Amino acid sequence: MTLLISKFVTKTLCDHHGCLDFKHLDEKIAQSFTVAPQLLRSVIFDDGKIAIEEGKQKAIGSQVISPDSLIVAKTSLRLCQKKPGDCVQCDGLHLCRYYVCGDCTFGAKCKNPHSLAFPNDAELLKKYGLQDLKEKQLFQLLLQNDPYLLPEICQHYNKGNSVHGSCKFATSCTKLHICLHYLQGDCKFGSSCKRTHTVDANGTKIFRGFSQENITNLLQIYRNKFIITGQHERQASVVLGLPVARTPTQQPSHNNPRPPTTSAGPSKAISDAERDEICLFFIRRHCSFKEKCARVHWPWPYRWQVLDRDGVTWKDLPDMEDMEKAYCDPGQDTSCIEPPAAPLGILRYLSLTSSAPPAGPSVDFMTMTYAGSPVRRLSTASSVSKPPHFLLTTQWLWYWKDESGKWLEYGQGDGDRPASVTSQTLENVYLADSDTEIPFGAGNHQYILHFKSALGAQGIYQQNVKFKTKREVRRRPVFVSGHDVEVKLKSGSSPSSSTADSFPPNWDKKAILDFGHKLVLLSKSEKEYQMIESLFKRTMPLSKINKIQRIQNSSLWKIFQWQKEQMKMRNGGKTVNEQYLFHGTEESLIDAICEQNFDWRMCGVHGTAYGKGSYFARDASYSHRYATLKSKQSNIMFVALVLIGEYTRGSSSYVRPPPKGSGKDLYDSCVDSKSDPSIFVVFEKQQIYPEYIINYS
Repeated sequence: MTLLISKFVTKTLCDHHGCLDFKHLDEKIAQSFTVAPQLLRSVIFDDGKIAIEEGKQKAIGSQVISPDSLIVAKTSLRLCQKKPGDCVQCDGLHLCRYYVCGDCTFGAKCKNPHSLAFPNDAELLKKYGLQDLKEKQLFQLLLQNDPYLLPEICQHYNKGNSVHGSCKFATSCTKLHICLHYLQGDCKFGSSCKRTHTVDANGTKIFRGFSQENITNLLQIYRNKFIITGQHERQASVVLGLPVARTPTQQPSHNNPRPPTTSAGPSKAISDAERDEICLFFIRRHCSFKEKCARVHWPWPYRWQVLDRDGVTWKDLPDMEDMEKAYCDPGQDTSCIEPPAAPLGILRYLSLTSSAPPAGPSVDFMTMTYAGSPVRRLSTASSVSKPPHFLLTTQWLWYWKDESGKWLEYGQGDGDRPASVTSQTLENVYLADSDTEIPFGAGNHQYILHFKSALGAQGIYQQNVKFKTKREVRRRPVFVSGHDVEVKLKSGSSPSSSTADSFPPNWDKKAILDFGHKLVLLSKSEKEYQMIESLFKRTMPLSKINKIQRIQNSSLWKIFQWQKEQMKMRNGGKTVNEQYLFHGTEESLIDAICEQNFDWRMCGVHGTAYGKGSYFARDASYSHRYATLKSKQSNIMFVALVLIGEYTRGSSSYVRPPPKGSGKDLYDSCVDSKSDPSIFVVFEKQQIYPEYIINYS
């Protein structure tokens, strides 16, 4: 069914100049099929066949994505660029490029093929699932995907102030002289733009071999191309990921010089864990960071992928939900579900086995391979690392294998001798230090659980301290079906603690949202306005404050309060040190910060002298240098409430605070000076609440 819908979507998009907004595409699908939301999700978010430009509207109800999002047809199939006779067999179609572009002047005399009769072509089309496309549909798909077909835009023309920008070749340039932003759809100057928005006489020569219809549709073809190649600023789907253990070293792709991925991603450093982590905001259909997000954009809390033969591209595995269900069973070594045992009755057994389709390749969960190729499982953050009200985090359970071969969860179902540790305890320790060992008791016996052995992550085991016997241990997630995802999204957040539900008394009760944020304008007569003004004016006395707005984001506030409680418990019940600090950033990130908090990977790097984290300043004058705004008349600066806790001097090599002394407990933040700190580096965004925005001049 998935393949059938996928082919229908590709055909439909190609019939509409290679793209359609999701609203109209969804309507066309509904006219021919009844499709479950989870199935439609798997089709729309297939990065090998679809590129998405996320719209401005919000998805409503069970919608897969916002209705104004642009869905663009995508393929990795290309034309062979060799001359006829020079190529025996390759991965490219053997067609005349001008025939594909719509206007080959040589006609029947052309030396290049004008039909898909080349022996390898039919096999290639079948390989890419395009064998059912008509020629016109196929050519539309190739035009917006194959860089060999469309003339390149002159980058030099789009720089500089002369008539031809900084291009030195003027009329002899072989690249297209046209406004790049116009083709991308984001030129803000319109008719007053100093770059041309039309194809001139020289440009017409460049498009020799293009039909009039394709020339008329050039704007749409180029926009589709930019969305597909990730050059467009508002590209939606970001799927970054490093291989898990046992995968080959990454190599740049010849089509996309980035790490193993199917879309563009941020250029800043991102940890391995975050590259393999699915964005919780995107699952709720609203990630404000869009293409700058460091996490994977995928609509489910898990994703199974296999490394392609090129050693670079990760491809989604089929039957992902069934694969996940098998993986969640600690007794399963592979994704192949065992057939029913004979005691069901021999006739019933034979009936079931004879009607079952032949078994295909399965994922080996012990080696994480599929038909010999490396496999990875992406997932959302562990539930123990997020506040209780967070939706669709991954709940991991820990099991040990008893002498009868039965898998038992720690602290549960252990009969008269339950283990003294639970899945939650083990998960917390594992996330804090996956190289450590943890002692525990069960009945009269003492054990040590080893998170790593000579076998690596798959070799987790427990050992009896006295008898030295070993038992295998497995860490598996709780199964969540596609239907479960829909139900959870409709139901809203999980029940939260009473602490999390209490908001500051000064908040405007009419402007508290369950999800999202509201900006509340403060009056100059209010005490909190005067407090922020005093902090700001201490080092910026000559600046004029135009307005101060309070950010009311209930989700971020709950997370902040939860983090404060965690830090307080770790500190023996002592009050956590918190301060109001300043942060300047670029205007384009203001809304995203209000919605999803600071993240140094997306919010700009203000140096890394004291660690790779979010930088905050005691003095507004320091943050002023980073407070950029398009309008020259005013600037923007955040005032954040930060849990600085216990701090120490930072180092450029730190990706988290260092340990306190010889123990395993870490400091909470880093500073420029322990005796007189003025710069603070925070590595966990849960320690930050962006509370105010100052507009000043």
